[in-house]
Amino acid sequence: MTLKLPIYMDHHATTPVDPRVLDAMLPYFSQEFGNASSIDHIYGARAHQAVEKAREQVVSILNARPEEIIFTSGATESDNIALLGVAEKMAAEGDHIITCVTEHKAILDTAKHLEKMGKTVTYLPVDRYGLVDPGDVENAITDRTILISIMAANNEIGTIAPLKEIGKIAKAHGVLFHTDAAQAVGHIPIDVKEMGIDLLSLSGHKIYGPKGIGALYIRGANPKGKVSPVMFGGGHERGIRSGTYNVPGIVGLGTALEIAEKEMGAENARFRKWTKQMLEAFQENIEGVTLNGHPEKRLAHNLNVCFPGIESKALMHLLRNDVAVSAGSACTTISVEPSHVLSAIGLQGYKIFSVIRFGLGRFNSDADIQYVIGKVNSCVYKLHKL
Repeated sequence: MTLKLPIYMDHHATTPVDPRVLDAMLPYFSQEFGNASSIDHIYGARAHQAVEKAREQVVSILNARPEEIIFTSGATESDNIALLGVAEKMAAEGDHIITCVTEHKAILDTAKHLEKMGKTVTYLPVDRYGLVDPGDVENAITDRTILISIMAANNEIGTIAPLKEIGKIAKAHGVLFHTDAAQAVGHIPIDVKEMGIDLLSLSGHKIYGPKGIGALYIRGANPKGKVSPVMFGGGHERGIRSGTYNVPGIVGLGTALEIAEKEMGAENARFRKWTKQMLEAFQENIEGVTLNGHPEKRLAHNLNVCFPGIESKALMHLLRNDVAVSAGSACTTISVEPSHVLSAIGLQGYKIFSVIRFGLGRFNSDADIQYVIGKVNSCVYKLHKL
């Protein structure tokens, strides 16, 4: 079998579009090009039907209802609508938001913006595995708290948050609970009812769907009862998110989620085998290799490891033509600052710059794993000799 180089292992940054997803999308670029809001003729009606079918596919994987799904351009927009929209809608009830130090920048930067607008934000710490303590969440709640936002699974270290416990706490105190689930939906089971989630953000390109499409789940039949719109211009998506429907993208998102719902169990079994194999091989051949993130409560396709004494940028440079990996979030790769996630879990000094994130994916193979193990080990050996 001939390997296709470089082998792609950065699936937390983005994923290739599954051919089945692309096949479902293609007609809506040409033959079925109608505007989904122009339902008085057949072109628009067919486009509208496609959008509503996709909405059903989204609710199936979340255990939600169609009227609770708002299509957006991605998780970043969904996060902004959730935080800004709740802050505006609930301004009379309170001005305090609780989040976590390891959140994606889409949450952290929006929270900082809200602070400039006079809101109060509590940034909870995490333990050495990246887990937020539900007890800390409850202790942070005040009579002015209107929203708790904790990500479902971390994009750098793969740690999965105790969503169900936090959901119970939020409900007991009458506080809305939002989760950025861009790295979780389609990879682990998410049940918004069982977990007590009021708002949830997701993205297409993390689950083998297209870029530029996502969704925001808002519990209940009246989303405007919880969230004020932050975009205006036509009243699309129940008045929450105006703008012409991205029909090909929406179709792709729905198809990607339908596939993920059917295949995530088998995929995760395969990923767990591979990440275990990789970690054991690295630790056997390279002294001092450690795993970042929780050893068990983690995404199966995530492997975040520290190679002591090796600069991650140097290792990625040697691997560039053979293996595509990253040192952290794709949204912060241009920054020379250390990862805020790695800092939060206690990594210091050289270790914080010695981390590689492997994000395994649907189209990786056993041969890919063996090749990556060998190539990483040899490159680390070369760097140690310098």
